[in-house]
Amino acid sequence: MKKIFICCLYAAGISVFNAQGKIDKAIENLEKNYGQEKVYILTDKDQYVVGDNIYFKSFVFNGYSRAEAPTTLFVELYDHQKNLIDKRTVYLANGEGDGTFNLTNALKEDVYYIRAYTTWMANFPEEFNYLKIVPIYNPNSEQKLVLDKNTKWTAGVFPEGGTFINNIPTKIAVRINSQGTPPASWSGYIIDSEKPNEKLVSFKGLDQNIGSFSLTPKSGKIYKAIIEDGQGQKQTITLPKVSETGINIQANSNSEGIQFSIKSAGLTNGLQGYTIVGTINNQLAYKANIKNNSSEASSKIPIKASEEINGILQLSVFDDKENLVAKRLCFIKPKNLSISQPEFVGMSLNNQPRTFNSFDLHPDADYQHYTVLVRDVNNVPADHNKVNILSSLWLTGDITSNIFSPAQYFSKDANSDALDALMISEQWKRFDWNDLLSGKTPEIKYIPKSNLSFKGRITKNSITLPNTTVNLLFQSETIQNGISQAQTDNNGYVYLENLNFDVPITVSYYLNKENSADTDKLNMTFQTLNENIPYKGNLPTSNYHLTADKTTVNQAVANALQNITNQKSIRNDEILIEEVQVTAKKKDLTAELDKQLSSGRFSSFNATIFDFVNDNQDAQTSLNVLQWLQGRAAGLTFTMDNSGNYIPSIRGSQAKLFLDEIPVDASMINSIPISNIAMVKVLKNDGLAGNAVAIYTKRGNMGSKSDDKKDFTNKTLLRGYDKAIEFEQPDITSDNYKKIIKDTRELLYWNPKLSDEPNVPPRAKFFNNDEARNREIIIISFDKNDKILFYNDIK
Repeated sequence: MKKIFICCLYAAGISVFNAQGKIDKAIENLEKNYGQEKVYILTDKDQYVVGDNIYFKSFVFNGYSRAEAPTTLFVELYDHQKNLIDKRTVYLANGEGDGTFNLTNALKEDVYYIRAYTTWMANFPEEFNYLKIVPIYNPNSEQKLVLDKNTKWTAGVFPEGGTFINNIPTKIAVRINSQGTPPASWSGYIIDSEKPNEKLVSFKGLDQNIGSFSLTPKSGKIYKAIIEDGQGQKQTITLPKVSETGINIQANSNSEGIQFSIKSAGLTNGLQGYTIVGTINNQLAYKANIKNNSSEASSKIPIKASEEINGILQLSVFDDKENLVAKRLCFIKPKNLSISQPEFVGMSLNNQPRTFNSFDLHPDADYQHYTVLVRDVNNVPADHNKVNILSSLWLTGDITSNIFSPAQYFSKDANSDALDALMISEQWKRFDWNDLLSGKTPEIKYIPKSNLSFKGRITKNSITLPNTTVNLLFQSETIQNGISQAQTDNNGYVYLENLNFDVPITVSYYLNKENSADTDKLNMTFQTLNENIPYKGNLPTSNYHLTADKTTVNQAVANALQNITNQKSIRNDEILIEEVQVTAKKKDLTAELDKQLSSGRFSSFNATIFDFVNDNQDAQTSLNVLQWLQGRAAGLTFTMDNSGNYIPSIRGSQAKLFLDEIPVDASMINSIPISNIAMVKVLKNDGLAGNAVAIYTKRGNMGSKSDDKKDFTNKTLLRGYDKAIEFEQPDITSDNYKKIIKDTRELLYWNPKLSDEPNVPPRAKFFNNDEARNREIIIISFDKNDKILFYNDIK
């Protein structure tokens, strides 16, 4: 974590506080044990249809800078019932990584959730995990997804500093919360409960989240806020009880720093002995002590060493006994955001259908690469609840309450008064001062690892082999005959530490020659030490619901479905084989294979058979045969358990799993290389096995010619980081594409790592669809000092 320090100026009665006490120990605890990581995920679209790929780029920050050390990010896809549908393990270099989810036809139309977190984040509350709601549409689903028009809302009032003190003028924030879209306009007024017809002060919403007003409270009075939206919905909120004694902190942020003042009432020694502490990124940024007994004190926290930093500063006030008495969040430099803009080498886009377009970025040695997204938003509903990397980095990565359209606070026309009022209504939840002052530290259950690590257990005749030398042979697309010798520990385990690979590695294992008898009875299994952490809490509610009414047409969804049809049509036209002859030949060979492998118990005339000896060679690129089966057999669906195993179901009922006709659980299938599998048979409540997925391994010389009759025993598979599917730009000029009547692509260009080519500046190249008139362009990068470059505009 990069150290942040904001210098302090000496003011009358305020000086740097050097005495050691509970606060100092608490701050030491904070900086040592509460490092904060946060995630932002940029997806290529905001809604999808089955058959789509979800392309995503991940950014992981340590405080307000990208995470420097290599680490692993877990990205998961859940349905609304919190079933794990799919997951990706993403390698992060300088805090960045990318990946892809393929949305199979087996997914029902519904709301899904993308969750992302690091191992370090798993030690802290789940509310700081990244969560994004993603609608996924399926034309074959019985129920259809509809956006709610619900405008129900609730309100709350929050005095600045959290205190409401007699005769101290106080700024008060009014916060609107809604599960759907908050009211576009709202207003309110304050009354004394004894004089309900007299308005003391009136106010209007600064935006759809927040409003504010000022009031000087009087002891013994009960104040109420009456809030009403444009539709006539009304709520009455009682303000906090007015205290006779106490302190109130007030603050104002500008380009020069944070100006704060502390006012007190009814204190015998005034503010003498009180301490002010400022923290950023859970690090100490400012600390001072009030020496005199005045009832008021003020000072400025000028920004010097951190001139390029934007973010949230937490001001906390402690009394002379080191009790927390007031606190206030402030956003540093809300009108001077530290953002760079890309320099284009000319940008003039052509709006003609299917026309080639491109734009260049000026070469700049400070930027190694760019994330670039171009999508057509002509028929896509406007995203009023907009989130971007700025709002995630500076706001929602630290604030866990629901904020509508947080990106608005960092736009060109942002309302800094609204952001400040929002800060008044929020509290810092990454740590609790009372816990820190009592010496409490977080329980660190999960220790981050730089890269992937595995624990392997070897057995002979099902007996563990402790303190035994085992030879390991590693093979993959990039590794040929990599040999390693390992020694098992007292429990029979070997450890493979800090591996970075993104293609499956086949591991062959053998004992030393003097112990080589009965080698074919060896078995070795590996368990990843970079495990996903199950989500335990409740997923956030969405403003969508399912209905049986299919009359509503979402034009963006219709276009997406048309695009899927277009792509299938193109692929089908490109398959030029003699289908009848080849299919007949394969059917004969598959029947022979089934006869050879299946017993009577698993015989069926209605089984779906996948032949890996004579067909389905594309399966060899998959990491898991159950994953490959997704969407390939009617009625067969998969969910993922908390350990990442694919659990099969047939027509809603869990199916049994068999390996060579022996019952097994899903975890046994993960370690079987697909190259070892001869056949998969899906039985739908048929035969003696009932609903079942039966997997058969190869026998003898069943390997294909390319296998060269290699021995398939004593092998297991290591799954590395998930490799993203590369975005393919369609060839609009091809004869097959010219047959497409209507080009409805929404995603026009995606490149998570655009960089210079020899003699060519960073260049984004794409083709229009048939209606591309409003193209959203998003560009993200970071310079060598981690200053963010961000561009988001419609062209």
